[in-house]
Amino acid sequence: MKVEELLTSNPVERAKRPKHVYAEPGSVWTPEQLRTFLSLAGSHRLFAFFHLAAYTGARRGELVNLRWSNVDFVGKTITIAGSAGVVDGERIEGTTKSGRIRVVSIDDETVAVLWEHQARQEADKAAAGEEWSGDKDLHVFTTGFGRPIYPDTVTQLIRDLVKAHNAAQSSAERLPFARLHDLRHVHATTLLLAGVPVHVVAARLGHADPAITLRVYAHVIRSAEASAADVFAQALKGTP
Repeated sequence: MKVEELLTSNPVERAKRPKHVYAEPGSVWTPEQLRTFLSLAGSHRLFAFFHLAAYTGARRGELVNLRWSNVDFVGKTITIAGSAGVVDGERIEGTTKSGRIRVVSIDDETVAVLWEHQARQEADKAAAGEEWSGDKDLHVFTTGFGRPIYPDTVTQLIRDLVKAHNAAQSSAERLPFARLHDLRHVHATTLLLAGVPVHVVAARLGHADPAITLRVYAHVIRSAEASAADVFAQALKGTP
């Protein structure tokens, strides 16, 4: 006689989810290469987007979603309150990746860049006239008619700018091709190598836990640790 082999409990309930593996970013631009890129992007109407991405480490969707009401020129901060993406060809706005709102400080140069960008946007509005469609809570980065830009616009633009630059340069002066997301990596890497505490970098990037930053940028941490012994020795000798 065949007996049904029934289990008293579901083994799936005891199974543990696999841990998420945070891949380390590949090679990114050096500060000098970043300066070169920002220089060649300086004349474009969306230059401020690339500057802000590099100087804050904010994600693409977070900056595409940014509104002028989120910019505090006096306090020198921007508030990352949401994110924008594209689903089935439609631009969708929602919360940030972590679901949290964060405030990121900006420097004086970035404040000046945003002031100039706002003035350029006002010029676009005047030129568009009745065709201007920007709403009251205007996005920082818009088309020439006031509509918020699509995320893919800036993703493709960085490729086009680098490609155009490299076509006119010798091999030694060409920029390595980089993704828009690599500007975020440049920001984080530069801060960590400069000795900025991991929890501060994590807060700027919007990581829910500094442990995420440690895992993603483990190679940078290891590089900084390599010189830790010399730093300690020099400190005891009273050498700056």
